[in-house]
Amino acid sequence: MKKVLITGFEPFGGDAINPALEAVKRLEETSIDGGIIVTCQVPVTRFESISAVIDAIEAYQPDCVITVGQAAGRAAITPERVAINVDDFRIPDNGGNQPIDEPIIEQGPDAYFSSLPIKHIAQTLHESGIPCQVSNSAGTFVCNHLFYGVQHYLRDKSIRHGFVHIPLLPEQATDSNHPSMSL
Repeated sequence: MKKVLITGFEPFGGDAINPALEAVKRLEETSIDGGIIVTCQVPVTRFESISAVIDAIEAYQPDCVITVGQAAGRAAITPERVAINVDDFRIPDNGGNQPIDEPIIEQGPDAYFSSLPIKHIAQTLHESGIPCQVSNSAGTFVCNHLFYGVQHYLRDKSIRHGFVHIPLLPEQATDSNHPSMSL
């Protein structure tokens, strides 16, 4: 039986909720096409984010890992194509870290690409009436940090991994001009 680990970030930046975590909570102990879904909450803290997901990978031994984060300003679900080896946080993470132009992994490759079928995912969701498009930038905050760090950890393993950004929830976007999407 296939096992998929899906992770979601805790709230950050003053928000009381994070749509990634709310979506992941709804998937706990469910199954898709005979496969089992396991979940993990991820801290929005520079190095602890990677450690939390690696611990979950080692505990659950999944066949696939999908890490999920929120992206204010996006109106669609966006599977990410690439993670880059740079931390450049515009705001501090939940641990107070705010690196500027620092590598995630010293001497690591410049980038890692998703090993998920991102175009197929985008097409399938779009055909189901869910706004979705491939993104070529996971940013330079903790989402990109996690995407890169997990890809680095999995580089010699046969576990597929990718990162997906989702829009804000409607209740998060009430005081801004940001687009949103219900779960």
